[in-house]
Amino acid sequence: MNTAPQDRPELQEQVRLRYAAAASAVGSTQQASCCDDTGFQEGFGAALYEAHETGDLPDAARLSSLGCGNPTAVAELRAGERVLDLGSGGGIDLLLSSRRVGPEGTVYGLDMTDEMLDLARRNVDEAGAANVELLKGAIEDIPLPDRSVDVIISNCVINLSLDKPAVMAEMHRVLDAGGRVGVSDVVAEARLSPAERAERGSFVGCVAGAWSDEEYRAGLHAVGFEHAEVEFTHEVADGMHAAIIRAVKAT
Repeated sequence: MNTAPQDRPELQEQVRLRYAAAASAVGSTQQASCCDDTGFQEGFGAALYEAHETGDLPDAARLSSLGCGNPTAVAELRAGERVLDLGSGGGIDLLLSSRRVGPEGTVYGLDMTDEMLDLARRNVDEAGAANVELLKGAIEDIPLPDRSVDVIISNCVINLSLDKPAVMAEMHRVLDAGGRVGVSDVVAEARLSPAERAERGSFVGCVAGAWSDEEYRAGLHAVGFEHAEVEFTHEVADGMHAAIIRAVKAT
C-alpha cells in the first residue's frame, strides 16, 4: 500500500492503539480482535490451531490470539533453535515455539505495544516458559544483533507495517546463514490495486496494507532471500487471503 510519509506516524499510532485495546479486552466482556471492521473475523484467531496444541495454554494466550494462521507449524521448528516472533502479541506463538525448541532453544518475542508485552509476560510466567525473552521495538528496526536467530515467525503482522522493505531487510540481517522465514500473513491477489485493497477494510483492520503475492516474493528476493514462496490458505475478504510465506537465507 502506498502511504504518504506524513500519514505514517498517525497510521502507526492507530495500529498501536488497536492492539493495545485488543490486549486490554482479554479477560473483559469484550472480544479481542484486530480485524472486526473487515467482517471476516472467522478467518483469524485461536481456532486456526489444533486443539491439542493449545488446550493447556493459559486462557489469556488463546483469547488474545489475533493471527491468521499457525506459524509455529509453518516454520517446522526444531529443538535447540533460536526463534524470533515478529509482533508476538499475547504470546500464543511464543509458548508453542518454546515447547518445540525445548530448553536448549531460545524464543524472542518482539512487540511495540506495552499492553501486549505485559499480557505476554503474564502468559509466559504462567506457562513457566523459561526460554522466552520479550523485547520492545518495531519490526522495521529489530533490537537484535546480526545473525542472531535461526528462524523468524510472525502471524498477521507484517501486512500492518508501513515500511515492508525495511522489515524484509531486518529479517535478512538478524537471520544466521541457512536461517529461514516461516510466517503467516494477509496477502492480496495481484489483480487488486492498493485502492481496491483499502476498500476491503482499514489498514489497522489487517487488510488494506497487504502486499500481493508477487510483491511479497519480490520483496524477499530484493534483500537476498532465496526460495521465496507464498501459499494462500483461506480467504479473509474478496481477493485477500491468509497465506503461508517461506524463504531461506543462504549466506
